[in-house]
Amino acid sequence: MQRLLKKYCLTTVLCALCATGTLDAAPVLPVPGDTATAPEQEDPVRVSLVTFYPGSEPHNIWGHSELRVQQGSTDLYFNYGVFDFQAPAFMWRFMLGETDYMCVPVPRSYATLGMEERRMVEQELNLPQDRAIAVRDFLWNNAQPENRVYRYKFLSDNCSTRPRDIIEMAAGDGLRYPAMGDTTVTYRDILARYCRNYAWEKFGIDLVLGWDVDTVIDQRAAMFIPMLLMDAVADATITTDSTTLPLVKATTVPIDKSTEGNVRPPTPWYASPMAVALLVLALTLLVTGRDWRRRDVSRWFDTLLFTAAGLAGCILFFLIFYSTHEATSPNINIAWLHPLLLLLAVLPWLKKTRGAARLLHALNAVIVALLMLAWPWQPQVGNLAFFPLMTSLVVRSATNVLLGSQTTRGPTSL
Repeated sequence: MQRLLKKYCLTTVLCALCATGTLDAAPVLPVPGDTATAPEQEDPVRVSLVTFYPGSEPHNIWGHSELRVQQGSTDLYFNYGVFDFQAPAFMWRFMLGETDYMCVPVPRSYATLGMEERRMVEQELNLPQDRAIAVRDFLWNNAQPENRVYRYKFLSDNCSTRPRDIIEMAAGDGLRYPAMGDTTVTYRDILARYCRNYAWEKFGIDLVLGWDVDTVIDQRAAMFIPMLLMDAVADATITTDSTTLPLVKATTVPIDKSTEGNVRPPTPWYASPMAVALLVLALTLLVTGRDWRRRDVSRWFDTLLFTAAGLAGCILFFLIFYSTHEATSPNINIAWLHPLLLLLAVLPWLKKTRGAARLLHALNAVIVALLMLAWPWQPQVGNLAFFPLMTSLVVRSATNVLLGSQTTRGPTSL
């Protein structure tokens, strides 16, 4: 359990990224206007929104968006989902929320590299030529080495929202999206939809993302998911010179794979977070029953349980109070998973601190029990697997309060 909690707490935010891979060094583009290498100015510019459906890895289960620019012999896919995993202190900066991504142009020959099993849809946009040229120039300039890096936010500034913003910039006030079907959807609802086969990823997301992701969002905010951006663009209209036309001129499917994406099979029930949580609860009840028969506390079991919970609490504490990742704070889960639980793994072994340990156990039992009772009335949606785990913490804390003073067996106290 300890290893699972550590693994999935550390990788959860990574699961929310729309990146397509890593790149050690992005190609250097010529300065816009360089006639030796810039697109032929007399040829028309065509701009397309490119959508890749979900993959099977944690970093691509949300799909991916790019903007394609064609002009003469120039054919580039501008990718806002590139990160350099080899950058100094990448993982530490990632945990801090200082996640720097890049806009990188990819030639046609490399555009589908590694994407062969994922459905690919291209929507050519019905932009007037002057606006298509503006998009070309913006992307060309944005991909320059001095401009290409940006601070990635997995809900509000990612590989899908960047193309959305550029399309809106080009279309101007004449852009109209279709009416939103579900007007009560939240970020967590959308994330859960794409995690339906990935029980551990959903568990991790529910653990580290707070109640900000449970607020109702509008259609534009929902476009942080590439497929939802694609759907909105498909039915949008653009008005120029008093003429209203569909935003999409033509749609092609270069890679005709499943509309569900290249997803893995669902997590087996016996390997799901709920199965693990129920196993922890069953072990807790068995050990507790044995403790009551022996009138003794199994401190070894409490050490394992509260160490795992405390380590998960350290990660939550860091994400809430130190990380700049969006939507990790406020988070109600800090009430039942926090660093102080590590004290409950250690203090019962020290004879002089057992009184303090019982007091902390009493507070923990009351707080977590009240949290479970009040959960339906607080703003954050929880994962069902949380409740067997919270029950285990309450049971063990209550056992320590009631039996702690009677403990006579076990290893010699320090």
